[in-house]
Amino acid sequence: MNDVIFETVVTTVAPDGRPHVAPMGVRYRGDQVVLMPFRPSTTLDNIAAGGCAVLNIVTDTRVFAGCVTGRREWPTQPAEKITGVRLACALSHVELQLAERIDDVQRPVLNMARVHEAMHAPFAGFNRAQAAVIEGAVLVSRLRMLPADKVDSEMAYLQIAIDKTAGPAEHEAWGWLREAVQRHRAALAGSIPEGLAP
Repeated sequence: MNDVIFETVVTTVAPDGRPHVAPMGVRYRGDQVVLMPFRPSTTLDNIAAGGCAVLNIVTDTRVFAGCVTGRREWPTQPAEKITGVRLACALSHVELQLAERIDDVQRPVLNMARVHEAMHAPFAGFNRAQAAVIEGAVLVSRLRMLPADKVDSEMAYLQIAIDKTAGPAEHEAWGWLREAVQRHRAALAGSIPEGLAP
C-alpha cells in the first residue's frame, strides 16, 4: 500500500540566511514529518547545514506554480522556535527539527520532529481549480520526462476545473504554467534557450 502524500510547501534557510521555498510532498508518521527530497536539492542542503525546516500549509496555489516556473521569492515571516522562516500566506505552519537522516544516493529520508505549530487563517474548503494548479505544477516540473501528448491531454483535462472554478489567483497561476509549457516546447524547437526566466 502506498503512503499518503500531502502536497505542502517547505521553507528552509541557507547558512547565509537566504530563504528557500520549495513545493514538496510529505508523509506524516506519528508525530514526525517525513521529507524525501531528490538530489541535488537546496532544501536537502539547507536542512543538512542547519537541521531545520518549516512545513507550510497553503491554499494560494500561485506558490506551487510560481516555484516550478522560476518565481521562488514569496513573502516570509520569521519562525518562532527555530532558525527559519514561514510563508506569510500560510494557513498554518509546523516548525521542524531534523531527528533522523537515512542517506540514499537518489532520495535521502529526513525524519523531522515537530517543534512548534501555529494556525494563521481558517481553511475555507477544497477548490477544484486549486487542485488543478497543483497537478499542473507537477506536470511542469516533469516536462523533460513526459511525452508531449501526455502533458497536452492532462493539461486539457485540468483546464476544465480552471474554467469552472478558478478565481483570479488560480487563473494567474495557470497562466504561468501554460507559459512554462510553451517555453519548454520553444526551447526544444531551438527558438529560445532552455530555462529562460519568465
